[in-house]
Amino acid sequence: SKYAGENMSESEDKQYAGYCKKVWILYALLVVVLIIILVTLVASDNEERFFFAVMPAAAAYVFRPTDRFIGKVVLRLFGVEPPAASGEE
Repeated sequence: SKYAGENMSESEDKQYAGYCKKVWILYALLVVVLIIILVTLVASDNEERFFFAVMPAAAAYVFRPTDRFIGKVVLRLFGVEPPAASGEE
């Protein structure tokens, strides 16, 4: 039936969105680990500690991955392709 197909598509959308959230969490954790390494191992004084705590977070925001890149990572890690857009069916 028509409704069963819509439910599958909605389920796939939710599943894909969940995988995207996992990739974003992984990205955020990698940034936090980088900040911790820079602050604890590289910085030599308080000014550098502040700089290494703030700048990687700002750079991670400015150079954040695009949805296309996130989709490629989801495909590589989880083997799930992005659901087809509504107009493509």
